[in-house]
Amino acid sequence: MSHDNTPHQQLTRTVPGMNCQGCVKRMREAIQTLDNNAEVIGTPAEKHLDVTTTLDDAQLDQALKDAGYPPGDVATADDEPDSAVDTQPSAQTTGSQAADHKASGNQQTRLAISGMSCASCVKSVQKALEKTPGVETASVNFGTHTAQVFGQADSQALMDAVDSAGYSAEPIVDMREAENTRAEQEARQYKQRLKGSAYALALALPLMLSMFVYHPHPVGGGRLFWLVIGLLTLAVMAFPGRHFFVNAWKNFKHHQANMDTLVAMGTGTAWLYSMTVVAFAPWLPEVAHGIYFEASAMVIGLILLGNAMELKARGRTSDALKRLLDLQSRTARVIRDGEEQEVEIDAVRSGDHIRVRPGERLPVDGEVLEGTSHIDESMLTGEPVPVKKATGDEVSAGTVNGKGGLVYQATRVGADTRLGQITEQVANAQNSRPPIGELADRVSSIFVPSVMIIAVLTALVWFNLGAEPRVIHMLVTATTVLIIACPCALGLATPISTMIGVGKAAEHGVLVRNGDALQTASKLTTLVVDKTGTLTEGKPSVTEAHTLQGDEATALSYVMALERGSEHPLAAALTAHGEDANIQAAEITDFDSVTGGGVKAETSDGKALLLGNARLLENAGIDLTDGQDTARELEDKARTLVYLAVDGQLTALFGISDPLRQDTRAAIERLQGDGLKVVMLTGDNQHTAAAIAREVGIDDYRAGLLPEDKHAEIERLQKEGEVVGMVGDGINDAPALARANVGFAIGQGTDVAIESAGMTLMRGSLHGVADAIEISQATLRNIKQNLVGAFGYNVLCIPIAAGVFYPLTGMLLSPMIAGAAMSLSSITVVSNANRLRLWKTQRQNAAHHSDTLTTQEQHA
Repeated sequence: MSHDNTPHQQLTRTVPGMNCQGCVKRMREAIQTLDNNAEVIGTPAEKHLDVTTTLDDAQLDQALKDAGYPPGDVATADDEPDSAVDTQPSAQTTGSQAADHKASGNQQTRLAISGMSCASCVKSVQKALEKTPGVETASVNFGTHTAQVFGQADSQALMDAVDSAGYSAEPIVDMREAENTRAEQEARQYKQRLKGSAYALALALPLMLSMFVYHPHPVGGGRLFWLVIGLLTLAVMAFPGRHFFVNAWKNFKHHQANMDTLVAMGTGTAWLYSMTVVAFAPWLPEVAHGIYFEASAMVIGLILLGNAMELKARGRTSDALKRLLDLQSRTARVIRDGEEQEVEIDAVRSGDHIRVRPGERLPVDGEVLEGTSHIDESMLTGEPVPVKKATGDEVSAGTVNGKGGLVYQATRVGADTRLGQITEQVANAQNSRPPIGELADRVSSIFVPSVMIIAVLTALVWFNLGAEPRVIHMLVTATTVLIIACPCALGLATPISTMIGVGKAAEHGVLVRNGDALQTASKLTTLVVDKTGTLTEGKPSVTEAHTLQGDEATALSYVMALERGSEHPLAAALTAHGEDANIQAAEITDFDSVTGGGVKAETSDGKALLLGNARLLENAGIDLTDGQDTARELEDKARTLVYLAVDGQLTALFGISDPLRQDTRAAIERLQGDGLKVVMLTGDNQHTAAAIAREVGIDDYRAGLLPEDKHAEIERLQKEGEVVGMVGDGINDAPALARANVGFAIGQGTDVAIESAGMTLMRGSLHGVADAIEISQATLRNIKQNLVGAFGYNVLCIPIAAGVFYPLTGMLLSPMIAGAAMSLSSITVVSNANRLRLWKTQRQNAAHHSDTLTTQEQHA
């Protein structure tokens, strides 16, 4: 398509889906495919795109739409950015839901929620938020006590909605500040709960022990003794246990019930009954003289102790997010008007020049202007070897400078940095829930009312049909049922494990988009891999060049002209080959790109040019017979072939080699050892594909595929019942990544993840895929254990508390034992989830085993 004779015009668009410079890059590529001289400048913060091009309005809009970034209203140069569009721009990699909402102009709001004590609270807060006008979706995480809301509702409306449900909320503006505040609040709560527990148990334990020595009837002097104990117990309920009753009253006013309601009803009933016995003992039969002050104090003491231990364990679950937040510098040394000055990180702007001294952490992303150094990027990529950086190289926020000094220009700041995108994605993924948790969510919404109904029914059955003393038995069983039920364990079962699993994945250089991807990855049966950039390094070079017609310099000048501006790895290899030979690009017109084939154009004197694979030339009727023998030799060496035809004649043939990654074969063996069938899909020729597959140990492969063919192949595998994962670079493979049950995108470079993928590998190695699958399997196993434990505990303990075994044993469960059991159930769930923090991948275990053997051999 030629635009050379068409005058350039400046067009401006508002693009709601533009969130970072990676988006701008993809839009630029799409536009330059149609007009390779177009200039494209994007401002993600303002969703603003300026294009100088020969394309008309309709062509530009279509190009943007095809690239996945449909424009909003057509803007003019004087337009102000739409205030309704994403007032909190963040990484495009924060999850498919987040990306969809951003594209539609919705904003994301995070809230810190106070007052939640169990899964029922989570449902109440979530319903209140979802009913708020302007809210599209809302999710509440019990593990972090946060809510994430998408829509047009402002923060005040959301806070009012949470307040109306009986809880309180504050907007989270700075994640690091919010995380520090939460840690401080939990530390303060931990001390309060521990102190309250000590006071309550200081009363309850001596009372329990005194039962064996001195337990007077509530008459005469004994009556005064129990009155004092009753008042002391009331003090325990009013001070250490105050929040149970305050929260229960709040919930009652909002026609709701939660765990605090159960604790308040159970301990309150026991205290009221006991106080009634003390007040009216002379007029009550002796069998009704049961006193349970120690039970009320003991239950409150044990539950507070359990809460403290739970807070301590829960505080460790967000370690991965804290570490990421700690990587962000608070200040930067900016050079402005020739002078260096220390400024707050929020004051750094794109285009600023920044100086970094040896050993310092880089504050923002950018491009090196002066100096050379080695930079430790292990905190982002997991790669232990420092990477050399010099003028023109890109650097990332959060990485650590080595011994050299650098001056670099800021290109991405704030949430748009690579570190900002990673942090945002980890935070979002930790707040999401795997589908396996939906059952717990549904049960938790009716759990507390159901327990209250069971307690009433238990009391009625014992009052009407129970053994004497009926009133005492009725009181004990109803109180025990209320206290032993634990909705808290149900609420923690899924989110705590998800948080740790997502954090563990991040430590291994894998960014999980959401809980759905985490769960599906654990069930994969087939893994489809692309060749270029996945099995291979993605850094091809021309190893053979054969000119069949004319001279080599002319052929290379045509190749240079056809491939300039393209960022495809093969194009880069051909361009580098021409530059090494000091060849200047020829003048061409009518340039056009053929998807899955190559490119075509015309020379200045009207000769047709074709550059691409064999299919492209064969479809154009070019005879490839002259190059058949050479092509077969190159294919046997696993070379990728690129043909050049000039004026209908095969003119040159290039062999391009892309070396395998060093650990590809070992990674394939590991994936196959994990029970996955590995399939290679590539657009390369059959011979090259066969040679690569043979070398890495893949039995099943398909060659000569277009992007749509890969999509169809994944669809075919899914119809056969396979659960399919796809690994690709996220550009040509976007349709296949989106079609797969889980897409794994190689996220090297400036883009942290591809919208189509469910997981992003910060390193190029396929070991990252194996790590992700093993971590997801371990996380899902852990969630299932938690759910079985939480459900099993309640299903087993509530009937025991109701007295179903009384006919066999003649004994009832004590409310004190019920309180201890309830606390232990939550602690068990959190502790089991924290086992994930110690979990290691098969690769880590193998390395540890190898190190152990080496040490033993050395000692031997």
